[in-house]
Amino acid sequence: MTKHAIKLFPFLLFALFAAGCQSSGSKNPSAASYDYYQTGIASWYGADYQGKPTSSGELFNRNAMTAAHRDLPFDTWVQVYNLENGRKIRVRINDRGPFKEGRIIDLAERAADELGMKIAGLAQVGIEVVSGP
Repeated sequence: MTKHAIKLFPFLLFALFAAGCQSSGSKNPSAASYDYYQTGIASWYGADYQGKPTSSGELFNRNAMTAAHRDLPFDTWVQVYNLENGRKIRVRINDRGPFKEGRIIDLAERAADELGMKIAGLAQVGIEVVSGP
């Protein structure tokens, strides 16, 4: 090896190490990508939370087309498909949850009613991001 190469070797080694430690990106879904699809169980919430602050700071309105999701950014719009009856709706994410194992989205009461799952309380759904914040 030449003297020049020997002096450069530690810098090259550091550069390779630093590149290997670099994150490949966030594990949280990005609404900007619009290629997010998830299936699981939906639930709903209503009167007990009416007028109370959501995680976004917005007051909960059980008559709004809104929902809670663990990871999607606030103000993301998602299409929710009821896989049991074929109905679909669009809701805006404005809260965090649900926090029960196996559930992927918690809908405001009106959204659950329009999706045809209010009486049952739970439904198998698919959710797809349609626009970001």
